[in-house]
Amino acid sequence: MIRAILLASTALLMAAPGALAANGTADASGSNGPGGGQLALTRVLLSTGGVGYFEYEATVTGDADLSLEVRRDQVDDVLKSIVVYDDKGGVGTIGLPGAEPLDTAFRELPFSPGDLTSPAALLSAMQGAEVTAGGSRQLTGRLMSVTEETVRLPGNDGATATRHRVTLMTAEGLRQLVLEEADTLRFTDPAVQAQIDKALSAVAENARREKRRLTVRSNAPSDPQAAGERRVRVGYVAAMPLWKATYRLSLGTGGAASQNGQTQNGQAQNGPATDGKGALQGWAVLENLSGEDWRGVDLTVVSGNPVTLRQALYTPYFVERPEVPVEVLGRVLPSADEGTVTLGDARAAMRPQAESSRAAPPPAAAMAAPAPMAEPLAKTAPYGSAAGTPAVAAVRSAEAGAAEGAQVLFRYPQPVTVPNGGTLMMPITARAMPVERVALYQPASDGRHPLASLRLRNDGDTALPPGLLTFYDRASQSGAGAAASAYVGDARMATLPAGESRLLSFAVDQAVTIDREEKPERRLSRASIADGVLTLSVTDRQSTTYTVSGAPDGDRNLIIEHPRRPGWELAEPAGAKPDATATAYRLPLAVPAGKTVTLTATLERPRQERIVLTDLTADQIAARADAAELPAEVRQALTALAGLRTAVAEKERRIAELERDRAERIADQDRLRENLKALPAGSDLHKRTLAKMAEAENRLDTLARDLTAARGEAEAARQTLRERVKALAI
Repeated sequence: MIRAILLASTALLMAAPGALAANGTADASGSNGPGGGQLALTRVLLSTGGVGYFEYEATVTGDADLSLEVRRDQVDDVLKSIVVYDDKGGVGTIGLPGAEPLDTAFRELPFSPGDLTSPAALLSAMQGAEVTAGGSRQLTGRLMSVTEETVRLPGNDGATATRHRVTLMTAEGLRQLVLEEADTLRFTDPAVQAQIDKALSAVAENARREKRRLTVRSNAPSDPQAAGERRVRVGYVAAMPLWKATYRLSLGTGGAASQNGQTQNGQAQNGPATDGKGALQGWAVLENLSGEDWRGVDLTVVSGNPVTLRQALYTPYFVERPEVPVEVLGRVLPSADEGTVTLGDARAAMRPQAESSRAAPPPAAAMAAPAPMAEPLAKTAPYGSAAGTPAVAAVRSAEAGAAEGAQVLFRYPQPVTVPNGGTLMMPITARAMPVERVALYQPASDGRHPLASLRLRNDGDTALPPGLLTFYDRASQSGAGAAASAYVGDARMATLPAGESRLLSFAVDQAVTIDREEKPERRLSRASIADGVLTLSVTDRQSTTYTVSGAPDGDRNLIIEHPRRPGWELAEPAGAKPDATATAYRLPLAVPAGKTVTLTATLERPRQERIVLTDLTADQIAARADAAELPAEVRQALTALAGLRTAVAEKERRIAELERDRAERIADQDRLRENLKALPAGSDLHKRTLAKMAEAENRLDTLARDLTAARGEAEAARQTLRERVKALAI
């Protein structure tokens, strides 16, 4: 919903002295107003979306052609957004020159714009044309060639000069002349001379045409009774610098500001506010970079975040089509008759011919396949690329919330005059608003001291756009009613919707000191065992204690921004939920002068730990059983499980020992077998080695039986553990 605020205060125009006419003197019936069928700028609306709406007006009778000039770089926006309103008649066509008038002018000429850079280039391009040279030698003939040559100048300094020798085909034959020595040189054909004159005129016109003239056709009303004067309005949207909002807030005692958001007697009220309120002035800073003066226009600024788009509508686009070759019938070429031969000779003659035919490549296709559709080709205009899209300059504030979707409109009630290139400051609000002094502690900004801040509440009906705010403190002088203003600091104000408040920080409060102490904690609230899983209900707590040393000069209303964490809830301080931002809780704390107070903020996060008991070692189970936070029944069950898990571990260690002994026996047996190969058969050493091998084989048999038994015992112990774990239900 668009709300309008009408302000009757005086705008401050920043321009050179004497550059502007008096504000508010323009009249629609004067020379600058609409009349005589001429379009005159009457209304300007600037948006924070980086665009402006310009509306022109004219009074016409019957059929009328209205002219409107726009900058070349604005033509795309004009073609996208131009709108025509005719009170009684009909809307006709809108015409304008092409995007590249110079290319159009040279399209039918036998030379290019580059050929006009020098006489020699033009003559070379006009080869074959008839010319007449005047001067010491009178020659008439057709241009054959222009040759560049370098000649040495008289003197001993070795200086040279470049000349152009022109060769003409005359009635007497080839004749030459030096271009630089000819007094005159003209084309004898009047048509050629006219082409050159037309080209030079087009170049001159293109050099000074930074604007494009639109012709808006307005048709007379079909009803004869509606004949007579009627009003025609033409508007369009074009890129403009976004306007910026700035604010001034004055606090202190003394006179009152306006109470209803309106200015008084046409002037902005900038006196100090009453107790609990501050005098707020808001200004819009804008620039006229439209390319023309604004004279007595209706000026409006609108705050919002509209979608603004751009398209290269003024750029010619051509679609490449597939080229299909011309279908040509194959030529028929009868072979020459070389006579007849006998059958045997014919076979011999045909063999190499057949072999050559097999080696030859296949004939080419009569028609090539059509080429795939190519991408559309864009012929880029000389002033920019069709694909270039400027970035939108508007900044979206995170605190704006839903108010960003609504637009707030501020209209200045008097005609405004701004020269091209000028800057204007226009008041958008001047009223008293509720203000409270607070100290805001943001650990990320300053870890030891809070920020001196103001809580500004918008009790009006209209949102205020974001902008910088300058804070002044006005204190009454002793013995006099006058108040002296003192600059205190600057602050950034986000979008302030109606009925909401914002904290504005402008300085560091060095008189207040804050210390922080963090303490993590873990609390067990419940433990259970089921299906071999130990489930622990745990609450993680993160406590932060803020110790605040008050200022000696007065009390402070402190607001502590305690960081929020995803998945965590605020448990302390208890009571009503405090205000919160997207990243922090805002905890209020009253700090008396010279006193030390503390505040503890605690965040909690409940969670569950699920532990599969069969995956734990005996030591891990024993450590869990020693936890004093667990219930006694759970601890006893875990102690019993630890004993069973120890028994399983002992059986597994026995298996490992037997496998290690078996591996050693196998290695000894392999060594004895290798030694036996090298010993003489029947020798004493050979016999002893055989005896050792028999002993090793017997030991391996015993180890195999022991290993089988140990594995059975280990599996039985594991089964006992699994059954005991599965049977647990606590």
